[in-house]
Amino acid sequence: MNKLFATVLGLVVTFCTIAQEKPAEQKMDFEAYDPPSTLVVPENKITRAKFPFIDIHNHQAYMTSPGTLAKLIEEMDKLNMGVMINLSGRGFRGSGDHLERSMDTINRFYPKRFVLFTNVDFSNIDQPEWQARTVKQLEEDVRRGAMGLKIYKSLGMNNRDSKGNRIAVDDPRIDPIWAKCGELNIPVLIHTADPKSFWDPMDATNERWLELKTHPRRQRSETDPAPWEQLIREQHNVFKKHPKTKFINAHMGWYPNDLKKLSELLEAMPNMYVEIGAVIAELGRQPRTARDFMIKYQDRILFGKDSWVPEEYETYFRVLETADEYFPYHKRYHAFWRMYGLELPDEVLKKIYYKNALKLLPKVDKTQFPK
Repeated sequence: MNKLFATVLGLVVTFCTIAQEKPAEQKMDFEAYDPPSTLVVPENKITRAKFPFIDIHNHQAYMTSPGTLAKLIEEMDKLNMGVMINLSGRGFRGSGDHLERSMDTINRFYPKRFVLFTNVDFSNIDQPEWQARTVKQLEEDVRRGAMGLKIYKSLGMNNRDSKGNRIAVDDPRIDPIWAKCGELNIPVLIHTADPKSFWDPMDATNERWLELKTHPRRQRSETDPAPWEQLIREQHNVFKKHPKTKFINAHMGWYPNDLKKLSELLEAMPNMYVEIGAVIAELGRQPRTARDFMIKYQDRILFGKDSWVPEEYETYFRVLETADEYFPYHKRYHAFWRMYGLELPDEVLKKIYYKNALKLLPKVDKTQFPK
């Protein structure tokens, strides 16, 4: 009897020990965890926009070759892109010759399909003749065919004067350039700062942690090169000081995640427009709020993409046009969340896709767009 009891007791102890053993630990980084959704809902993947559109925010290094333009046209036609705005009109070296050669090639082969914006060099801002020289350059570039001015985020962030001081976005030495744009009736597309999270501590509470881990050069300290709020305030100072100049605030002014605040800014600065480049994921995760916002400010919003990756445009089309639910963004490090379609009305889509841009760029041929 004692042997039987001992045997039974041994089996019970063994069973309990096995039951309490933990499964082998799975080691997985957050970056690797990306399970496909099991949600079964209608899907409407759109590779071509419902209406021809103007991409107000694009960058092309070379437009001096007919072959390069032909290849771009082929990709644009697949997307239903009517006009591409190349904001890097002067090229990476800031050359007026580059702009003139690009414009010549465009005018000879595809004059209706491409628009160039010019750029400004701030490196010699403290030279006495800088203002007059830069204003003259702006006038000449517009005469050559440039339809706008693009200001890179280096203004306020990286540009320094001869003494090594940061050139603020609202530096008064730039005032004649802003004023000249208003006089010439050309818009200024301006990119200031980056997402606020880049200035925040990189810890478990930072929503951009994954992006900062995979792109560490994007991380800033609280005051590098200045507080985020200061950079944004400098930009707004310019808008308010030059009400006769139209400004297109790149990336929705970095307020796509706070549309209430962006609404207040649009009300306060009637000469400010916004474009949606690189922030479509923010709109897609708040479909009801974003839809209401897009409808309310339908006359002040433009389509933009920024980076030229043709297959990524379908994410924009899907957010703007469909009522799809819970679909992924094309770059997980930008947005690990899922998105929803806004299903905007056709008249709103037309304004965002092309009508608003046509108002700001009156020299663009309107005949290639619906009324």
